Amino acid sequence: MTRSTTPSPDGVNCRDAFSPFVVTCEPVMMNAGAALLYQGMVNGKAILGLHDECTRRWHTVTARFAGEPDNFDAAVEQQHYANFELWHEEDKARLPGAQDFQIASVKRAIDKLNQRRNDFMELCDRLALEDLAKRNLPRPDAPLHSESLGLMIDRLSILSLKLYHTQQEIDRPNAPIGHAQRNRERLAILAEQRADLADALDSLWADILAGRRRFKLYRQLKMYNEPSLNPLIYNTPKH
Repeated sequence: MTRSTTPSPDGVNCRDAFSPFVVTCEPVMMNAGAALLYQGMVNGKAILGLHDECTRRWHTVTARFAGEPDNFDAAVEQQHYANFELWHEEDKARLPGAQDFQIASVKRAIDKLNQRRNDFMELCDRLALEDLAKRNLPRPDAPLHSESLGLMIDRLSILSLKLYHTQQEIDRPNAPIGHAQRNRERLAILAEQRADLADALDSLWADILAGRRRFKLYRQLKMYNEPSLNPLIYNTPKH
């Protein structure tokens, strides 16, 4: 699969500028321009680098995309952006003093973002499986892994956001006594969990290539956004 050339808002591709923001964690070091799926190998460290770089950039400039992703790298990036938007939209729903109409508007936005998040997860799986199919993989008789590649990438995406915002809490001026230390402890746990998950992703991919494991595309088939499947929508008289 070819690498995406989707530019970041300031004209620099997030995949071409890995710069980890979590200074208290082990740095995510990558060669500039490293592809996430290159010559049949999924690169877990490159995925972490992409997530971290985009998270940092999107907090200062608004992301712009040329269109819907047509390759694995772009799908991973836009899946992460759906989580990025979802994170901040959910913060709005918890804003003290928010009016009912504001919360209702945020809830509708969250539903749409959740749908995009899941659509891009499925797209990551589909594109990865298309790449594997060129080599007659995964083997149909290999043991089935319960979690797909896209689901693992989604979890890594959320962990990147947690790491970023936890670091912000460590650096927050005028925070209560002990706040920074509590968040340093949280940061260490999150960093370990993400490293474990990235290793598990690489291990899964290696096992798939060796014919030892397989995963399938599992459709989320969300119902709440489908008017014909939501009884509260289709049973409500139209005016």
